[in-house]
Amino acid sequence: MRIVALEEHFCSPDMVRRISPDVAAARGWPRPAADGSVMGPTAQLADLGAGRLADMDASGLTVQVLSASGPGAELLDAASGPGFARDYNNMLAAAVAAQPDRLAGFAHMPMTAPEAAADELERCVRDLGFKGALINGTTNDLFLDHPSFEPILARAAALDVPIYLHPGLPPQAVREAYYSGLPHPAGFVLSIAGWGWHSEVAMHVLRLVVSGTLERHRGLKLIIGHMGEGLPMMLTRVDDVFTGATKSYLSRSVSETILEQVWITNSGFFSLPPFLAAIASFGADRIMFSVDYPYSPNKRATDYLNTLPVSPADLAKIAHGNADALLKL
Repeated sequence: MRIVALEEHFCSPDMVRRISPDVAAARGWPRPAADGSVMGPTAQLADLGAGRLADMDASGLTVQVLSASGPGAELLDAASGPGFARDYNNMLAAAVAAQPDRLAGFAHMPMTAPEAAADELERCVRDLGFKGALINGTTNDLFLDHPSFEPILARAAALDVPIYLHPGLPPQAVREAYYSGLPHPAGFVLSIAGWGWHSEVAMHVLRLVVSGTLERHRGLKLIIGHMGEGLPMMLTRVDDVFTGATKSYLSRSVSETILEQVWITNSGFFSLPPFLAAIASFGADRIMFSVDYPYSPNKRATDYLNTLPVSPADLAKIAHGNADALLKL
């Protein structure tokens, strides 16, 4: 069976070294190791060739849609961010061109320069064949509902490509209020994959809804990972408590907006209970497969995919059909 994985990462130590360690540390990133890596399995992240493809083959993966793992252009100012993002995207484009049947790309975005980011997204889609963009959390503590990001959202909608809302490190004020005073490294883990990442992405989506941003951009398509970042179990609750709060300016309920404009992947989640919540609320047409490679292993993810209690038709949708349609693979 064809299997497409959407939240799959790469990172260039050379690119990371172009970012001041002080700038990255101020945003919450650990200090880099001697090889320039900041976080994660450096050799696997940097491999865009034989090793990555061999792992895909051994796990039964057909296509990885790649995105640059942080830290990245979102930490740089408006003058230096666009060039950094362009170099990263050109690097990814070269890897995709070498293996066009196995690899695809999401654009890396210079988020501190929104107009330039919109132009870079268009270049990546029209000239490089990328399938959308991936954005890592907030930018200068701002969510995408901030008016400054309107050019990016409008351009993504016009190009008919999705934005993958990926977690980012929490702002300093949030780190201090929620995650400080805990044993190391438990506080850091709690702020990221242990909880904070998931709640932040859910907040990001909800802000885009209740701010009216998705109402203005009805053609905008979003993807979120980690089995919906907690939203599947919260949709009914959210509708219950928002009844009346948004009816004067939104034409749809919160859940209707999400279910019409958001797709989810299972990245990093390989157990049945969250999947059951996801399929009950989003349905098989809105769920796509992801691994979160190399932070999660390909084989564990594909083994999990093959255990899902769904019909063969729905399994094909989750494994590749929905992604093929949404990303025009």
